[in-house]
Amino acid sequence: MSDTAAGLTTIAVLVLALAVVHVPMGEYMARVYGGQRHLGVERLVYRVVRVAPDSEQRWTAYVLSLLGFSAVSVLFLYGFLRLQGVLPLSLGFGGVPPAGAFNTAVSFVTNTNWQWYSGESTLGHLVQMAGLAVQNFLSAAVAMAVAVALVRGFARSRTDQLGNFWVDLVRGTVRVLLPVACVAAVVLLAGGVVQNFAGPQQVHTPGGGVQALVGGPVASQEAIKEFGTNGGGFFNANSAHPFENPNAFTNLLEVFLLLLIPSALPRTFGRLVGNTRQGWAILAAMAVLWAGGLAAVTGAELAHPGTVPHTAGASVEGKEQRLGVWDTALFADATTMTSTGAADSAHDSYTAYGGGVLLLNMLLGEVSPGGTGSGLYGMLTMAVLAVFLAGLMVGRTPEYLGKKIRRREITYVALYVLAMPFSVLLGTGLALGFPGPRASLLNPGPHGLSEVLYAFASSANNNGSAFAGLSANTDFYNAALGLAMLIGRFLPIVFTVALAGSLARQRHVPVGEGTLPTHRPLFVVLLIGVVTIVAGLAFFPALALGPLAEGLS
Repeated sequence: MSDTAAGLTTIAVLVLALAVVHVPMGEYMARVYGGQRHLGVERLVYRVVRVAPDSEQRWTAYVLSLLGFSAVSVLFLYGFLRLQGVLPLSLGFGGVPPAGAFNTAVSFVTNTNWQWYSGESTLGHLVQMAGLAVQNFLSAAVAMAVAVALVRGFARSRTDQLGNFWVDLVRGTVRVLLPVACVAAVVLLAGGVVQNFAGPQQVHTPGGGVQALVGGPVASQEAIKEFGTNGGGFFNANSAHPFENPNAFTNLLEVFLLLLIPSALPRTFGRLVGNTRQGWAILAAMAVLWAGGLAAVTGAELAHPGTVPHTAGASVEGKEQRLGVWDTALFADATTMTSTGAADSAHDSYTAYGGGVLLLNMLLGEVSPGGTGSGLYGMLTMAVLAVFLAGLMVGRTPEYLGKKIRRREITYVALYVLAMPFSVLLGTGLALGFPGPRASLLNPGPHGLSEVLYAFASSANNNGSAFAGLSANTDFYNAALGLAMLIGRFLPIVFTVALAGSLARQRHVPVGEGTLPTHRPLFVVLLIGVVTIVAGLAFFPALALGPLAEGLS
C-alpha cells in the first residue's frame, strides 16, 4: 500500500471511529451532568470536602469555587515539585527550582502542560503520578464543568442557579475521565507502551556505547494525557518516544483519545438544550475547520516548500520514520486543534507553511474541536458573537437558543475574545523587545519571531506544544509563559461563567419569523467565517512577519 493510500485509510478509520462513538458518548455525558443521582464514591468525596451536593450555586459562587480550587491545586503542585528531593520514588532527583516549579504547577493546573524540562531527567515517579497525572484529570474536569455551566445557561430560564461546581468536577472525573482512561491505559500497555517503576537501566547500543533508559508508569499517564487533552509527556520527546508511542496503532489510538471528548460534547450540548440539531451545527463547524487544517499541514509537509530537508517527495526532518509524514501530520493537526500539545514530531522542523498552520490552529482559539470542555464553551461563545453580528446586519435584536444577546452578554463575549490575543501579543512583544529574552532564540529573522509567537500562543491557548528552537528555561520565560497560561485559562472561564449566569436569568423567547435558524448550513458557514475573521484581525500581521515571510523567502 502506498503512503498516500495508507494515510487516507488512517484518516478514514479515525473519522469512522469518532462517528461510531459520537452519539453514545455524547448521550452518556448528558446523563452524567443532567442526572440527579449521586454514586456512593461521590457522596464520600462530598462528605470529605463538606459539600452539599444537592445545592446549586449562582455564577459568582460557581466561578469562585473554581478559582479557589485551582489556586489550591497550584500551591499543592508547587510544593510537591519543590519538595521532590525528600519524597520517595524521586529516582535521586532534587527539588525543582522556584521559577520552574511555578511554571510547571501553573502549566498542569491550567491544562497547558508546557514543559521546559526533560521528564526523564528531572522528575521522579511519585511527582509524575501523584502530581502531574492527577492534575491531568482535574484540569480536564474543570473545563468540562465550565462547558456544562454555559450549556445550562442556555437551557434554563429565570433562575440564578447554574449547578454545583463541586458536583460537576467530581462527576466529570469519576464517571467520564477515570473509566475511559483506565481502559485506554490497558490498551496502550497491550500496544507496547511502558508501565513499570523501574529506574535508569544501562543498555548497550548497536554502536558499542552505553545508554541509560528510564522506565516508569507511562501508559497510565499517556492515557489521560491524551484523553484529557493535556499533552505533557513522561519523556522529553513526548509521543515521539517509543516508550510512549511505539507504533502506528498506538499513534492512531492517541489521536482518537484526544479528539473523543471534544467531538462528542456537541451532542451533549444538543441533548441538554433539547435540540440535537444545534449540536450537529456546532460539530459541523468544528469538523470543517479541523479538516481544513489537516489538509493544509499535510499538503505543506508533502510538498516541502522551502529549505527543510526532504526525501521521497516529503519533508522528513523532525519526524519519526516509523510513523511517516501522513500519520505525523494527522497527530500534529489534532494536537494543535484540541489544546492537547502532545507531539509525535518536532513542530519546529516543519516547513514554514506547515508550522504556520499549526500556529494558526491554536490562534483560532482552540475551538475546532478544541480542548476537553474548553472547545465547546469557546465555540458557543463564538456562536453568540456570530448571532450578534447577524442581528446587526438585519437590524433585529439577536437571539440564540431562545435567549436575547443584549449589551451585557456581548460585553462578556467581547472580553472573552480579547483575553487570548492580549496575552499572546503582549507576551510576544515583551519577549522580542528586550535583549535577554531574545538571546533564547535559536534562529534569527522570521523563524525566530515564529518561535516566540508559538510559545505564547501555545501558553495562552493552554496547548503546551512548542517550537523547540526557543530555549525557554529562563526566569523570564518561566514567569511570562506562566502568566500567559493563567490569563489565557482563567479570564475566559470567568467571562464564560458570567455569560452563563446572565443567560440563565433570562426567559426563553419564542422563535419568530425573524429568528436566525442556527441549525442550518448557512449558520455553520457564518460561524466558521466569524472564527477565522476574528483570528485574522488579531494575528494576521504577526503571521505575515513570521511563517508567511519565512515561506515566501
